[in-house]
Amino acid sequence: MTESTTNDHRRTIRSFVLREGRITPAQQRAFEQHWACFGIDYTGSIRDLDALFGRRAPRVLEIGFGNGEALAWASGQDPARDYLGIEVHRPGVGRLLNALAARAAHNVRVWCHDAVEVLQHEIPDHALDEVRIWFPDPWPKKRHHKRRLIQPPFVELLAARVRPGGLLHLATDWPEYASHMQEVLAAQAGWRERKGEAHARPAWRIETRFERRGVALGHPVRDLLYERV
Repeated sequence: MTESTTNDHRRTIRSFVLREGRITPAQQRAFEQHWACFGIDYTGSIRDLDALFGRRAPRVLEIGFGNGEALAWASGQDPARDYLGIEVHRPGVGRLLNALAARAAHNVRVWCHDAVEVLQHEIPDHALDEVRIWFPDPWPKKRHHKRRLIQPPFVELLAARVRPGGLLHLATDWPEYASHMQEVLAAQAGWRERKGEAHARPAWRIETRFERRGVALGHPVRDLLYERV
């Protein structure tokens, strides 16, 4: 793949604009004190996840974990599985690092990097049991729809990284984006919707502060579950 092709591909499925908010002193200290324990420095090389965690266990990846409250809660409730997180915004990563350090978590590692590049270059094929993408930026204006994360090339990439029988869990509070997600996934042979389980929040996803704000504004929340076939 040429450099220009790679760059075009990244522009097509990258879903964020990096608007770095103010990082607090506590969040900055979290990087200084806890990154070595919980952080993964992006190198562009395939990772040995068993070596990274010191064990072999089912693995869950959350993409765009925001301030990390859902990832911190889920990993604490589910110690038998290993959790990976990807987030580009340093304040949210710093907050999660502090939360993980407070309970001496052993089953979480995070990247502060672009999710597409991490998936392309650092996560092995069929290494994941579940991928969670909760409330990605909906880019509601039509001219920005091309920036949405859930696009055919991206869900095809996910299919290569999730084992057969694994789960893709999407959630959004924008009905039009939910419809878009369903259209994209319906066209992908690697995924099959669990229709009987769609739309209601499952027990393993807590209601986040971000979600509550959307609900207060009258946004209907939908969860969509897909099985890797």
